[in-house]
Amino acid sequence: MLPVILTSLEDDKALDVVTIDLKGKSPMADAMVICSGRSQRHVAAMADHLLRALKEAGFGRAQVEGLPYADWVLIDAGDIVVHVFRPEVREFYKIERMWSVELPAEHSAL
Repeated sequence: MLPVILTSLEDDKALDVVTIDLKGKSPMADAMVICSGRSQRHVAAMADHLLRALKEAGFGRAQVEGLPYADWVLIDAGDIVVHVFRPEVREFYKIERMWSVELPAEHSAL
């Protein structure tokens, strides 16, 4: 499932993609993927495309929250949780820091 997610996000030009391994750290999922889109429209399109890609790959039971507003879209695909943010919202919540993960160098220079 992770390759499907990362390929979909890469195809849609997701920004600052971070994958966090949660095995042994949290019972909620095996991994978390965090990325940004350039705008609300970009965030919504990436989330929509990802949901379609998951369904086409046989992982069609993903739950989604936040799609109507597209500031922060959370996709719970079971073993993997995906967060798609607008950059300003991602900076505000800084969820990578909760898991002690540093942002990519190009993002931290902003």
